[in-house]
Amino acid sequence: MPEYKNAGYLNTRFKMFHLRDSDRKDFSYHYHDFHKILILLNGDITYCIEGRSYELLPNDIVLVSSGEVHRPIINSDGIYERIIIYVSPDFLSNYETPENDLGLCIRRAAAEQSHVLRFQNTRSGKLDSAIRALDSSLNDADYANSLHRELLFLEFMIQLNRAALHNGITFIGNSPSDEKIVAVLDYLNGHLTEDISIDSLSARFFLSRSYLMHAFKDQTGYTIGNYLSTKRLLLAKKLIAEGMPITEVCYACGFKNYSTFSRAYKKNFGEAPKDFRQSL
Repeated sequence: MPEYKNAGYLNTRFKMFHLRDSDRKDFSYHYHDFHKILILLNGDITYCIEGRSYELLPNDIVLVSSGEVHRPIINSDGIYERIIIYVSPDFLSNYETPENDLGLCIRRAAAEQSHVLRFQNTRSGKLDSAIRALDSSLNDADYANSLHRELLFLEFMIQLNRAALHNGITFIGNSPSDEKIVAVLDYLNGHLTEDISIDSLSARFFLSRSYLMHAFKDQTGYTIGNYLSTKRLLLAKKLIAEGMPITEVCYACGFKNYSTFSRAYKKNFGEAPKDFRQSL
């Protein structure tokens, strides 16, 4: 059975890349256990996230939350150039106060059911400057360059949220390839801890069992069972980090027995749940 790939690793609070591909790569569906921000510089790209598709333009900013299954589709030959930022959810939560909430734009994207922000007017000029300064910092080898880059990232997040709040950028619409499957995805993410079967889903959404399984795999790349397992394991990791006893986490996340949960967790994250707890 194919499995989602947990692509990329984050050993620091955030990490940046400026990538430029000249060949037409085929990207598979994958996820990260951290947030991903992509700024498109060049390329004819359709970005697929959790059953929704977005036709990107240069300077679009793509927000992918931790655990969301996604992939880019390169539609034509040419340069695919982008800035990618990986950021730990804990890093953003450290700045979450009533006055300062750097994760606001990510949560608003979820509320708007749109993952892409697009520049609209000159009010986004400061955001554009912040992006260029952040990008330039990748070539900075001077004293305290890592700290300087982190400060520039904070400036970028401040300007990104300001632009979102003051209409300097807009959450663009998406094109669900199959609205029924998007509804199924939304339902699964809202009921991860419940006992869910293919038959119960097909009855709830008035879809044949065969159509549901084939359409779901076509839109996400994977089976319903694999999708559920991946999302439950990501939830389990979050609950363990928050201090919930591991045995309680197992059953709270919809697993039937601890041994199955422990094996799946270790296979997915490379360490047993108890080892992750100890590492905290």
